[in-house]
Amino acid sequence: MYKISTKVSEFQLKSLPDIAEKLVLVREYNEMTDKEAVEKVERLCDEFGSSKGNPSLITDLMGDPISRVRQSPLYGMLVAEFGEEKEIVGMIMASVKTVTMGKKTMNNELPTYVKVAYILGLRVLPSHRRLRLGTMLVQKLEEWCMQRGAEYAYMATECSNKASIDLFTLKCAYLKFRTPTILVHPVHAHKKPIGSKIAIVRLTPQIAESVYRHIFINSEFFPKDIDTLLSNKLNLGTFMAIPKKYLSKWDPKKGSESNFPPSFAILSVWNTKDVFKFQVKGISRLTYAGCAASRVADKWMPWLKIPSIPDLFNPFGFYFLYGLHMEGKGGPLLMKSLCSFAHNMAKEDKGCEAIVAEVGKWDPVREGIPHWRKFSWSEDIWCMKKLGTLKREDDDQENVVNDWCISPPSSSVIFVDPRDF
Repeated sequence: MYKISTKVSEFQLKSLPDIAEKLVLVREYNEMTDKEAVEKVERLCDEFGSSKGNPSLITDLMGDPISRVRQSPLYGMLVAEFGEEKEIVGMIMASVKTVTMGKKTMNNELPTYVKVAYILGLRVLPSHRRLRLGTMLVQKLEEWCMQRGAEYAYMATECSNKASIDLFTLKCAYLKFRTPTILVHPVHAHKKPIGSKIAIVRLTPQIAESVYRHIFINSEFFPKDIDTLLSNKLNLGTFMAIPKKYLSKWDPKKGSESNFPPSFAILSVWNTKDVFKFQVKGISRLTYAGCAASRVADKWMPWLKIPSIPDLFNPFGFYFLYGLHMEGKGGPLLMKSLCSFAHNMAKEDKGCEAIVAEVGKWDPVREGIPHWRKFSWSEDIWCMKKLGTLKREDDDQENVVNDWCISPPSSSVIFVDPRDF
């Protein structure tokens, strides 16, 4: 990038963004030298966002600026240096992996895999905004991702984040792609009941992989490295709920090679609290007191099963539920029991205050996931862009290249990777 030695005031820069761009150098993050400066940018951006008098959600990365992508097979962060002082004023990161597009190849046997980049963590100091730095960071990160084989890039944000949506769709040519739903349920002081006629079976990572490849192979975003995901230390287990009367007729050791029970549900639990934490700021004292009172009552009178609000006003963690699937007439009840089982796991884990799931907007499994509407998002906007015309391994078989960005969903199911949340 170009650099000029003349110092320019902030007012001049905002009126001359083309000059400002020449003062910026976008480069890869150096974990040894950039950590403190990146943490400062993150902190200042959070403080700016929470200073408007409304409640806000602050992210605590626990001393590791790239913690949210570190579990991915390929990841990186770019930072923006400004001026002669080489001050870090912005950053962005991405992970790259291979996933299914939700379509089969022409021989109707193998799924269509594609390498995608997930973009997140875009931050620019409030004092350096409106200088096209966000656009520059996105464009440079796209180049970084293409050099590593990514054919598509996508990002996710809440539907109310107009600034982020406009940046990606209006300035960086992304298209609104999918609108999954985020479902959140607080962890209470009392245990959730599980039906006496329901058995909860824990699957080994190998069996879970077999089952998941069978169930999700035609969904969108199912990761090719599902085996790595299931064996990760943050994965707390994969669990299946089935009616006890079918327990003797189904062999969990054979996985997908065994006939599934007529009704079952399955999910995996990911421990995000060891990666990052959230904190709610900006609420009134009256609201804080009311939430605290509900927790005290729930703790001392658990038999009343008061729907208490956990302590979200100090850094807290949560469990992320993924790989959720159910079948049969009893599927919703079995899924509810699995979510109750995960809730009870979280209750015994200090500092875990919520369980979270993200599913396709029209995924039938949504019916069986307990959640609080006031804590959930009915639409989480995913925007996608085709980065280039790189050749895929299966192009010779299909002899056609489809643009995933403009294709309608081939399935109501989206496999949400916990490494991307």
